[in-house]
Parts: sequence; structure tokens; C-alpha cells
Amino acid sequence: MSDEIILVVEDDQKIRSLLRNVFEDEGFAVREADRASNVMDILASAPISLVTLDIHLGADNGIKLARQIRQVSQVPIIMVTGKDDVIDRVVGLEVGADDYITKPFHVREVVARVRSVLRRTSRSENIQQEGVADPSALYGSGESAHFAFDGMIAAPDRMELIDRDGADCGLTSGDFKLLTVFLNSPKRVLSRDQLMDMTGGIEWSPLDRTVDNQIARLRKKIERDPSNPKLIKTVRGVGYIFASDVQTVQPSEPSAKSI
Repeated sequence: MSDEIILVVEDDQKIRSLLRNVFEDEGFAVREADRASNVMDILASAPISLVTLDIHLGADNGIKLARQIRQVSQVPIIMVTGKDDVIDRVVGLEVGADDYITKPFHVREVVARVRSVLRRTSRSENIQQEGVADPSALYGSGESAHFAFDGMIAAPDRMELIDRDGADCGLTSGDFKLLTVFLNSPKRVLSRDQLMDMTGGIEWSPLDRTVDNQIARLRKKIERDPSNPKLIKTVRGVGYIFASDVQTVQPSEPSAKSI
């Protein structure tokens, strides 16, 4: 049995029971809550490792609850959203959620996303505790090439971005997909259509702000000054361009190759 505890916040008893069974089968301990007031009490009384949080929580607002959680804790949060909750999904990520799952979901996807977020969180904590100065030292041989840009290193195999201080940026899976698209096509203008297609995104309309919101969120994570972006630049009327030089770095080798 794992020492990690997952808090399932869901007002639908059937879904709560499903997630409890899934997580317990994977070796996690599980706590449950069906309303916001219970969540804060549980977080104060137990060492919760991760929270799955339904956006539509009965009379309570999942977005507001995520914001409240972030005021007192950095526990990882995975939002559970409806198929058409695009705006709520983006807002949830902006207020501090680490990832999201869309209903109806497959239980294996839920487990995979939970483990991915927990790995990223654990890696980030280890980096901060050990004070690693050289991010490349964190990775062993046998991994695919990493991307180096503007003092940062992206490791696709681990879906991790190491910042200029050697800490994990804690990108969501959506953030990392978007960043990877840019890193594979540096100094090339990409339209919003291309970005949605290349990230496996949902269908969208010209009035949809999903791409722009994702760009804004990623800029907050990687730009030295998000208000004056130098890495991801807007090409008015077209889309965006990743303006930085990008190098490919083999984890076991100090040399790099520009692309």
C-alpha cells in the first residue's frame, strides 16, 4: 500500500466510488469529499498527496474551491470537467490546477494522469531539496534528446521543464504538449489551427480563445517577463512564433546541436 493519499472531491456518489476503487486497486489511500467545506477540513487534517476536483460540485464552485486550496496548499490538483467545459477547464488551469480529466473518462487515463502529476511533483521537490545546479545531471543515459533554450531544459520523456534555477516548472500535460510543438518548430510561424491540430486539441471556432489562453499560461511559466514576451511572440493576424534558438542535448553528452 502506498503512503500517498488521494482526495476525491465529487458530489456524484457513483463517480466517487468508481475513483475510490480505481485508486485503491493501484495502491493509493483515498479520502472523499462531496462539498467544499469538507475539503478544507480534510486538507488540514491529513497529508494529502493529490486532489481530483470536479468543476461542477453541486451547489459549490470547483474553480472557486481550487483557488481557495491554492491559498493554503500547493497540493497537486487534477480538475474533472465535462466534455464541453472548455472555458472552465482553462480557468481551472490558470488558477493553479496541474492537469484535467474530461468526462466521460477511461479509468486508465485517470491513473496515468495521476501518476504523471505525482512524478512531476516529486521531481520538483527533490530538485529544490538537493539544490541541483546542473539540470542535465538529473537524467541518465538512454533517454531521448532534450531541448535547451534560454537557460531552460525540456525533457520530453519525462514531460518536465527545468527552469533557470534548476527547478521543475511543473507544466501541465497540455502546457508541455504546446511547448514541445514550439520546440520542434523554432522560428516558424504557426497558426492557431496548426497549434490546435499539432497538440491534439479540440475543435474550435475563430472566436474561441482557448489557444490564446494556453499561450498566456505557458508564457507565465517560461518567459522572463510575461508582459513582454521574447520567446513566444505573437504574429498579428496569423498566430505565434517561438523566437528563441533551440538546441538538442543528449542527456549523457554535454554537447548540443542547434535546430
